[in-house]
Amino acid sequence: MDDAVSTLTRDPALGGLTTGAVARLLGVAPTTLRSWDRRYGIGPASREGGRHRRWTAADIRLLECMCGLTNAGMPPAEAARAALAAASPGPLSGPDDHEDEGRAGRPASHAPGALPIGRARRECRGLARAAVRLDAHAMDELLAAAIERYGLLAAWESVIMPTLHAVGRKWETAGERYIEVEHLLSWHVSSALRRAASQHPPVAGSGVSLLACTPGESHTLALEALTAGLAQQGLPVRMFGAALPVEAMEEAVRRTGPAAVVLWAQSRSTASRALVARVESIEWGVRGARRRPVVLVAGPGWAGQLPPGARHPSGLAEALDALAAISRR
Repeated sequence: MDDAVSTLTRDPALGGLTTGAVARLLGVAPTTLRSWDRRYGIGPASREGGRHRRWTAADIRLLECMCGLTNAGMPPAEAARAALAAASPGPLSGPDDHEDEGRAGRPASHAPGALPIGRARRECRGLARAAVRLDAHAMDELLAAAIERYGLLAAWESVIMPTLHAVGRKWETAGERYIEVEHLLSWHVSSALRRAASQHPPVAGSGVSLLACTPGESHTLALEALTAGLAQQGLPVRMFGAALPVEAMEEAVRRTGPAAVVLWAQSRSTASRALVARVESIEWGVRGARRRPVVLVAGPGWAGQLPPGARHPSGLAEALDALAAISRR
């Protein structure tokens, strides 16, 4: 692998390697490389004749990073974000940065600065610029267009999440200057997800999924995306949002009799194994035919402290598949 990269680096005139050649070097399927390109933007910078992929040395190094992260157990969507951030940590820039200056009624240079998007979909870059400008109308339009074009799952993983992560990274390094950007973007993402969910009434006959953040946990966007994804499949869902108290959670489970309960924890301090055991023990129904919910734990807070036998979906796609299977039993 290093020899191939070195050869391409010494002689750029070679024009890069084909997808098949790169797949053989990396030991992955060509379809996997095409999927990473389509879903996560982990693809070649140039294409021969506008169609055929030609992988340069830089492209292959990015793939090496992606493969290393996924081999270590990181979900593909998270691995792609990490690999792209490591490859292109600089701020978003380019000749089209001035295309949207007039939409907000003032030059884009008045904004506090660009977000560190790196290599990403064009829609991701547009959403980042709109967020920095605090352009609410543009954010609504871009979010709706991305969901319509790619579907909720791909839009979440390839457009929405990278932009949210970019805002978070900028906020961490720029003091208080980007809090307003983060709040406004989060609000409009939440609104877009709710609109997507409202377009699909539930289909009778499926078990309900109950979604809630653990007590003390206030991060809800990932659960809102899961809510919208379930709704789009016609699956009934009850979303209880942030910091649901334990007693309220128990009451909700008893009253709704859910097929599954998803508990979200963003940080280790809000992940509670005792809470999982408590929810798993709740029973309802007539004597002799009592039922219990299937409990799934979600979010980075559970890493390293999973309850015994716990189901821990690695991302939105896996969570949707698991809940759909449970609900349709």
